[in-house]
Amino acid sequence: MRERQASQGARRDREFEAFVAGAAGRLLHTATLLTAEAPNANPRARRLLTLALAHTYACWDRLRGEDPYVRTRHHLALRFAHGAWHHYAHRARLRYAAFGRARPPVVGTLADLTPQERLVLVLRLYEGVAEEQTAALLGLPVERVRMLCDRATATLLHPPRGPAPAMTGAKATAS
Repeated sequence: MRERQASQGARRDREFEAFVAGAAGRLLHTATLLTAEAPNANPRARRLLTLALAHTYACWDRLRGEDPYVRTRHHLALRFAHGAWHHYAHRARLRYAAFGRARPPVVGTLADLTPQERLVLVLRLYEGVAEEQTAALLGLPVERVRMLCDRATATLLHPPRGPAPAMTGAKATAS
């Protein structure tokens, strides 16, 4: 009996290791896009991925034909949504300097998006999840998912302008 359980455990571990070897890179990139961290400095993305993979490993035997990539992506998205949406209102664009720890800066073109817009955009465009599936996963109406994706796409295509450059020297006196 113990030998059989040990061999099943070893098989489970080999299957999970093969899954992680094939999927971890893409899932880490997805998590990095969600957190809008730099690819080489992404501790939040790595933590999200670690927790999602741990959840997938814990329920590996209960997948019963379900795609482990979809399960892990689902958990990754929900964990990001829970963490980001609950704290976004009072932490938007703030650093943790007041708490004695610095958060890696939000970088890249996705930094201009809200966490909700980022999540919908990454699921829809990078991961290729259908509107209906995204809406069901996030508990939002399909119209809201469509609006968030459209707004995020518009922000990426037409980023907000920065402040106008200051006038110096001769240009300032000519005015």
